Amino acid sequence: MSDLLVELGEPNRRIAVVEDHAIWVRGLAALLRYEGSVLTVEHFSTVDDLVNSAGMFDLVILDLILGDATEPTENVDRLNAAGHRVLVITSGERPELVRAAVRAGVLGIVRKSEPDEVIAGAVESALLGEPVASTDWAAAIDSDGEFVPQLSPREREVLAMWASGETAKSVAELLGVSTNTVNVYLRRIKDKYEAIGRPARTKAELRAAAQHAGLSPRPWWKPTKRGH
Repeated sequence: MSDLLVELGEPNRRIAVVEDHAIWVRGLAALLRYEGSVLTVEHFSTVDDLVNSAGMFDLVILDLILGDATEPTENVDRLNAAGHRVLVITSGERPELVRAAVRAGVLGIVRKSEPDEVIAGAVESALLGEPVASTDWAAAIDSDGEFVPQLSPREREVLAMWASGETAKSVAELLGVSTNTVNVYLRRIKDKYEAIGRPARTKAELRAAAQHAGLSPRPWWKPTKRGH
């Protein structure tokens, strides 16, 4: 059973907040009302309480540190299994908990200290099922080895060259293979990043992935000169 029910206007969307402090939930509800959201906000102290309520919600907002000492991964898994979308809004002082939540499959992670408009925007995006990017989200990915796929030596070489500015054709010439072969490698690399939940479909995203993985071309490689 919930501890608090706040109705804002004529509700057509339902949010559950799993959080120890009812006063924070009231503040969140007031913020969303101020930002023009029309929804119902319901407060639960534990994930157990929410799951046992058998209620269905458009979004669950979860704090990572709860009074019942449950693990974030377990909580996210239970909520996902029950069909709920999960957005984490937390103090963020425990990086290992943030990483665990990212691995478990939340829509995003936002600090409670963020400006009101950032929190409201994150809730709106999550209600639409859209991932919520944040510095904490990026830091969790960048510091977690599980977000680096296992690439073959040739895939690493292709990624390093291509992300450095080469075209598929010039990479093929440098490696002595066909352009089609290089494109096959690039598709495999993109698929591997997609499989670990870190899409890298654009050149900018692949360049960032290469930098994060510490990839650089072999010493003999020289960049192709391009006309101006």
